[in-house]
Amino acid sequence: MNHHPASVPSTTEPGPGLSLTYGYGTDRGLRRELNEDSYIASDPVFAVADGMGGHEAGEIASGLCVRALAAMPQLATGERSITASVLQQYLVRADSSIREATGARAGTTLTGAVVVEQMGMPYWLVMNIGDSRTYRLSQGRFEQISVDHSEVQELVDAGEITAQEATVHPRRHVVTRALGTGDETEADYWLLPVEEGDRLLVCSDGLTGELGDEEIFGILSTVAQPQDAVDALIQAALRSGGRDNVTAIVVDARNVANDDGSGTTAPRYGSAEGDEVTLPRPQATAVTQPLPGQDAAGTEENDGTSRDAGAGR
Repeated sequence: MNHHPASVPSTTEPGPGLSLTYGYGTDRGLRRELNEDSYIASDPVFAVADGMGGHEAGEIASGLCVRALAAMPQLATGERSITASVLQQYLVRADSSIREATGARAGTTLTGAVVVEQMGMPYWLVMNIGDSRTYRLSQGRFEQISVDHSEVQELVDAGEITAQEATVHPRRHVVTRALGTGDETEADYWLLPVEEGDRLLVCSDGLTGELGDEEIFGILSTVAQPQDAVDALIQAALRSGGRDNVTAIVVDARNVANDDGSGTTAPRYGSAEGDEVTLPRPQATAVTQPLPGQDAAGTEENDGTSRDAGAGR
């Protein structure tokens, strides 16, 4: 497996006492010749780009996307001043560079979160374009934060097919938004307060195409260390077929400050059994106001998932 053990507490503290522990990994899968996923796991930016286009074009697209994020000056200065507006500016640059490098014949999805600070409190600024996903396990509640930009999701939203039918639909790999190709290139954004004990999962569809939400929840809720959780998720996806590249980042938040500035004690993960698991699509409020962002340490880029040309895979 092409992964890089890095499940270590962040050396930076975005809020009073906030500590981030994270792990990450990627695997080519069992059927793809190339790994066209790229990712950045660098406090405060955690994102996965899933390239599409084949013949190394998807690898180029996802790599350019991740490099654009890594070029944000806040990653070098340590400021938590990244905003949705700033992120979109860098995604526009990524879109332009991908089109120039590939002749608009390749594209990439992007999803993830930036840890930002507002009024001294930390938030997850979640971004998404395409069908890679960001999930959050918080206070026993597991939910998909991002909303897929895909043809099948539009059919689900219209009530024409069920979520279960979407998993086997012949057009399930066709995305309606991507960077580098097509007309729709603007990301969606959500702002969520960081809660004590939050666990965030950022992944390519090579994971969600093999594992259902219940299976993902079972691993996230029972495997304590982020790197171990990443490894378990990737291995489970490979056992289920590994038909695509698989990339995952798991981020844990601890010592989140209360309003009085004091930290709280992290709750322990419960069993995967029981009735506390809920899987609704959250109605998070889209971000419209500027949001601060923060510092980082090190960038990891690996190749990403191949898809068919255009917006499909």
